[in-house]
Amino acid sequence: MKKFKIGVMVDSFKLPFFEGLDKAKEVGAEGIQLYVVDGEMKYDTFDDAKVAKVNEELSKRGLAVSAVCGDFGGHGFERTDENAWKVPASKVVAELAVKLNSKVVTTHIGVVPTDKSCEAYKNMKAACKEMGDYAAKLGVTFAIETGPEKAETLAGFIADVGSKGIGVNLDPANLIMVTDDDPVKAVYTLKDYIVHTHAKDGRLLQKTEPRIIYNFFAEGGIEDLRMSDYFIELPLGKGDVDFNNYLKALSDIGFNGFLTIERECGADPYVDIKLAVDFLKNKI
Repeated sequence: MKKFKIGVMVDSFKLPFFEGLDKAKEVGAEGIQLYVVDGEMKYDTFDDAKVAKVNEELSKRGLAVSAVCGDFGGHGFERTDENAWKVPASKVVAELAVKLNSKVVTTHIGVVPTDKSCEAYKNMKAACKEMGDYAAKLGVTFAIETGPEKAETLAGFIADVGSKGIGVNLDPANLIMVTDDDPVKAVYTLKDYIVHTHAKDGRLLQKTEPRIIYNFFAEGGIEDLRMSDYFIELPLGKGDVDFNNYLKALSDIGFNGFLTIERECGADPYVDIKLAVDFLKNKI
């Protein structure tokens, strides 16, 4: 099996950024992913001094940036009014990734429609083409996070976009929890595009239309829609991701990048993340 790198979503520690770096080092991670869409590390707060400080603190701890998260929420890139500001902002995030010595920006793009003639599909394709081509010139890939659609649909969309700067951030739990897809099969389906992965586990409890879930994330306001009725995120090894075969599949396709732990719930993030690091180290 190929040697993977273990990363952590530094925001999962729920601490100030530099304290989060300390914890990432403590748990044995080799890299971190950071959100740059708001808060302390918002993309438009980085001047040269801040870039230098972040890189210095990363270097002190021997940590790399596995990816930058540039997920601006809402409806992804389905709507032209949102794209008018999201596309330029995403380009700035790609530039920041370069400054932080990372080659990956992860994001959700919305729910890819199966109907290529609909407006949402056309809008998403145009936005991804523009962002992807820009990123490719910088040596960066915009990595679409899996979850809202089946792997086959996403692979077809990326091929249709036709940009070298568009790839995949494979989140195995999202595939199970929302689309009831097989993450192992998804690795082979998306093999030409995977540049980053999330290490996350979960279980589907009740099937529903993925667009209902993602529209709720985008808009809220559906008081009786309780996410816990539909899916549950769980510690690594406690959900339905078959990590043995999933990691074998990643190795089979030649992926040797980051498995970045994303823990979005849990009473004690540090303990959960440390257990996740240990779980992965025992597997690889």
